[in-house]
Amino acid sequence: MSFPRWLKTLSILAACLMLTGCGDSQESAQPQQTAQDGFAGLGAESQGFVQADASTPLMFPEDHGAHPDYRIEWWYLTANLEDSQGEPLGLQWTLFRQALMPPQERPALTPWAADQVWMAHLGISQHATHVAAERFARSHSAQPLAQQRSQQRSEQRPQQRSEQQGQAGVVAAPFHAWIDDWSFRSPPDANFERFSLSAYHGEGDARSGYDLTLHAEGPLVWHGENGFNAKTIQGQGSHYYSQPFLRIEGSVMLNGESRTVQGRGWLDREWSSQLLTAEQTGWDWFSLHLDDGRKLMAYRLRGGGENGTDYRFAHLFNAAGQTELIGRDSIVLTPLTTEQVAERDIPTRWQLTLPEANLEFTVEARHANRWMPTTVPYWEGDVVVRDTPSQDQIGVGYLEMTGY
Repeated sequence: MSFPRWLKTLSILAACLMLTGCGDSQESAQPQQTAQDGFAGLGAESQGFVQADASTPLMFPEDHGAHPDYRIEWWYLTANLEDSQGEPLGLQWTLFRQALMPPQERPALTPWAADQVWMAHLGISQHATHVAAERFARSHSAQPLAQQRSQQRSEQRPQQRSEQQGQAGVVAAPFHAWIDDWSFRSPPDANFERFSLSAYHGEGDARSGYDLTLHAEGPLVWHGENGFNAKTIQGQGSHYYSQPFLRIEGSVMLNGESRTVQGRGWLDREWSSQLLTAEQTGWDWFSLHLDDGRKLMAYRLRGGGENGTDYRFAHLFNAAGQTELIGRDSIVLTPLTTEQVAERDIPTRWQLTLPEANLEFTVEARHANRWMPTTVPYWEGDVVVRDTPSQDQIGVGYLEMTGY
């Protein structure tokens, strides 16, 4: 099987980091994207893997955990916070999983065997300051069951538990996602309803990270039929659900300075084996918290539509998680302002129009300096939402842009 070049780079780098005992990457490898594979290899062929489609409904708590029979997966948290002075602060924590081979080609479980590689990103932004960090790990897909058993046996032995659970992984119940000492977890009595998140990078004046408590104040939201969200007219897509109703409190350290924060968060869960087509070169993805309690998830995939046009999707839902508008071509996304970031032209101000809902937003980055110089580089940052006619602020959110 032919795997995308970025994955080969990631797997080699992860193996090297394991051998050197270090999970942090100070300087990122920049793999070349091949035209045959689409953005970051997400359009590469995926024979032998389980395919995502609408015939497989979501099931909980199982689907909070990892799906190693699928090729790609992520747990993606963004947060719009304020410090004690009322100053806005943006935050990201993401754990990515990628299978190195289809299930039938997996090696036997041994201390050095691996069929999964993991990558995690940390991002913190305030004003012109932006900090990013990246970690890598490997695992074997047979480990999660062993982890759950060893956790049950060692409830009174937490030091042994950390040794037994492996360098990275995700357990569904009680939910726990980790890579090295970066940890995102739920307690047994409030699985996926209450969370703690801890992740730090660097030392001294360069130390940045966070210790946060997250509370779900609304339901999980599914983005499509049975939780399947198509990304192309040909049918490629992902299982996709969110917990967009997170209240967050805690502390954030940015370049050695700690501050108390509170605000709102959005957790996305996706897994697939072929997310895109080979012709799709990237995306512009929005998650918006409106002041009236509604939320909007919307994206524009460059390519994947009829006759090579963009593929667009929007899901607008109310404070109870009930859908008000969902579907393809229900939104128009228009870049208004472009800025130079990392020697790239990045759209940092957008017009979002939902004609059926009679809504028209202007979405603007708080600062252009939100480039993530990671192995797969991209732009990710906090945004302000304004009512276009009045230009009054009506919300906040996050914007991710890839392939630029």
